[in-house]
Amino acid sequence: MACLDLTSLFLMLSVLLAVTEASFAQLTYQGASAPGDIIIGGLFPIHEAVTTVNYTGANGFSPPQRPNCRKFYTKGLNQALAMIHAVEMANSSPMLRRLNITLGYRIYDTCSDVTTALWAVQDLIRPFSDCDSSTNSSYPVQPITAVIGTTSSEISIAIARELNLLLIPQISYASTATILSDKSRFPAFMRTVPTDEYQTNAMVKLLKDNKWTWVGIIITDGDYGRSAMESFVKHTETEGICVAFKAILPDSLANEQKLNTCINKTVDIIEKSTKVNVVVSFAKSSQMKLLFERLLSKNVSNNKVWVASDNWSSAKDILKDVNLSGTVLGFTFKSGNVTPFQQYLKDLQFDSEDKMNNSFLNEFLKQPDIGHAAKAVKQLIKNTFSDVVFNIQMAVSAITNAVAELCVTKQCMTHTAIQPWELLRQLRNVTFEKEGVMYKFDENGDINLGYDICQWDEQESGHGKIAEYDPFNNSFTFTNKNLSHFECLEACVLPQCQLHRMWYRSVQTAVSQGSTRKQQRVSTLAVMSASPVRKTSIPTTQASSLVSLYTKDADSCSQCDTKSMWSNDNSSECQPKTYEYFEWNSGFAIALLSMAALGILLLFSLSALFFWQRRSPVVKAAGGPLCHLILFSLLGSFVSVIFFVGEPTNMTCMVRQVLFGLSFTLCVSCILVKSLKILLAFQMNLELKELLNRLYKPYVIICICTGLQIIICAVWLTLYRPFKDKVVQPKVILLECKEGSSVMFGLMLGYIVLLALICFTFAYKGRKLPQKYNEAKFITFGMLIYLMAWVIFIPVHVTTSGKYVPAVEVVVILISNYGILCCHFLPKCYIIIYKKEHNTKDAFMKNVYEYARKSAENIRGLNGTEPRSKMENSVYIISNPSLVPEEEQVSEPEKDTTP
Repeated sequence: MACLDLTSLFLMLSVLLAVTEASFAQLTYQGASAPGDIIIGGLFPIHEAVTTVNYTGANGFSPPQRPNCRKFYTKGLNQALAMIHAVEMANSSPMLRRLNITLGYRIYDTCSDVTTALWAVQDLIRPFSDCDSSTNSSYPVQPITAVIGTTSSEISIAIARELNLLLIPQISYASTATILSDKSRFPAFMRTVPTDEYQTNAMVKLLKDNKWTWVGIIITDGDYGRSAMESFVKHTETEGICVAFKAILPDSLANEQKLNTCINKTVDIIEKSTKVNVVVSFAKSSQMKLLFERLLSKNVSNNKVWVASDNWSSAKDILKDVNLSGTVLGFTFKSGNVTPFQQYLKDLQFDSEDKMNNSFLNEFLKQPDIGHAAKAVKQLIKNTFSDVVFNIQMAVSAITNAVAELCVTKQCMTHTAIQPWELLRQLRNVTFEKEGVMYKFDENGDINLGYDICQWDEQESGHGKIAEYDPFNNSFTFTNKNLSHFECLEACVLPQCQLHRMWYRSVQTAVSQGSTRKQQRVSTLAVMSASPVRKTSIPTTQASSLVSLYTKDADSCSQCDTKSMWSNDNSSECQPKTYEYFEWNSGFAIALLSMAALGILLLFSLSALFFWQRRSPVVKAAGGPLCHLILFSLLGSFVSVIFFVGEPTNMTCMVRQVLFGLSFTLCVSCILVKSLKILLAFQMNLELKELLNRLYKPYVIICICTGLQIIICAVWLTLYRPFKDKVVQPKVILLECKEGSSVMFGLMLGYIVLLALICFTFAYKGRKLPQKYNEAKFITFGMLIYLMAWVIFIPVHVTTSGKYVPAVEVVVILISNYGILCCHFLPKCYIIIYKKEHNTKDAFMKNVYEYARKSAENIRGLNGTEPRSKMENSVYIISNPSLVPEEEQVSEPEKDTTP
């Protein structure tokens, strides 16, 4: 019984699976198809929207399923029929008949939806991955070699990523997003239309030529709309055209409540923007139809110039039942002769094989406003747009020529004779003819023929070409030889660019204290629209010119003067840029100045203490008078910090670097003398020591080292002096000091670094000398801190920008100063105040004798002998009157009689 149940269950599952597969195959065939040796896929928006699919239920997520399409789109069906007609014309051409091959097609409905389009792409490419498809006779197994479509850039971007996996060439007849020209991301995408970059450039050219300097823009949300708006705004900013408002409509038409809400908001913006007389729209045709109807129902004036993108420029039914008091200028693609296609539509037999192979025709006949074949043909002809039909025919012609060139050298009767990537390579190089003109894809896979500019006739809802745009010359050519510009628009446009009526409100003049410089602040008042606009900046030199300036500029809209003014996106007036620098009241500046003040106070305290203890062994061993000279140089270094804060001037820019450079050079020179003294006392043989001792002149060495830095600074100030500079930023003007010459600035700092390296080397060699007498360790640490601080400063200073650049150098200066204070003076203060027993002559000499004894023992232990020169060198400091203070030259204590 259990086996019987399992068998029954297996049979039921098999039947269910077969029914599901059959249903799926039947769903796949919803479209139009025709057999052929080479199959071309087609993706067209036969419907405008889809029903919302809810994938979540009581038990969680449900299996994925295709959305149902709704809102039949006659224009999309017309596009699909244009492809069918072009394929049939190609099959009857001598080119393919000579090779005895035919083209077939499989056309799917995208329903103007990305997800639905991806479902269709999966069906198109399934034969490439479905190994078992041959077992199902009801499933079309012949793979496609190319795809034509789609209209929407957003959908084209999505399916292009899918087709890229197999390098299946895709040729769009209407997708114009600029991003699709990037072959690194979309290598298999091609199109027979120019990109939006050319269209927006042409629109701005149109606006500029007619002096329409204040416009609004409407887009449909998505890749196409966002890309077009970004490109358009970029060009308007370059040409000084203000975008008064930006309205964004939802991409999906399924959510009618959201769409109506956005349409109402857009109508409100247009109603409030009474001075905006030109509106540029990249929206969908159905959305523009709703917008015009809502403007009519709310009695909002549409007496404007509407600049239509290719997205809706040919949709003649938009103005049905709408009284347009303004005009529509449409940018359309180049078109050709559509008479053969119109004849094809008239010859359609809806009750024959045409209807059987095309399920879209079945649905079209069932539409409420169709009913019978004659009316269907009339509607199809009405929705024929010559530019779209021409672009589809160009796509088919390109594929036909590429296939013909490939099939000359190979047998194309088998289904896998031509691989998609082979066709793609051929398409990128093919040259084909259409109506006597030769065409070729450029390096981006585009065919750029320019645009036709058409003016709509509101009475007949038609349109006529008035000009052509050449993208390579960025110029218009008028079809009416008597016209040199858009004179035909003057009758249907209000006085051009009636903008804000601005009037002068106040001028305030503030004279800065102690200076003859005057600063004027101007306030303006405007009749505002509901959206941002920027106005001309006001000169700050002559108040008498302000009224005339406003009067002259009352009917134009220009950008703020970026050198002195700025404006927010939501602001209606220009704001003066504020000056920015390292202010005195900045918290960071206060902290640094406090550290400098503390350092100066510490210097005076140390100087007083060392003067009081000037005869003590600690002070004499530390250098005696040199200590006061070092403290004086550090005072100059701390004072230089003050010149790094506050509004810079040419004088402060020069003083701050030179004062620091000279003072710190003097400090390091004194430390160099101290380290050289220690090295001479302990580390050299007696012969060389006596020679160098005669050359050892501390103050001469200090003068020479400091004098070289004085020469460097003098040359710097004479030839390449630092100066105050202004850096204009988007909202502020940065005041900063330029060093005049980076080479001289680096030479000044490099010279100090060189002296510090010499000090570090001398001190490092004497680091193991008597602790109470020798301060080589402290010199080593002090110079190491200085070197590390400035090594870190260089990359930070080079890569940092803004008002806190001076603060970076101040931090390094303070680190260097405090490093020397802490390493050179604080240990000696500790001995003077807390270890007075160590601050005696006996304690110092005992330490020296102990060092001499240990040195002698080490030498004796290493050599077995006690060389005289080594012993004399060990005790040289005891008897050398030039290196040891007079008070410290005492006879050797009895307990230390052993050398």
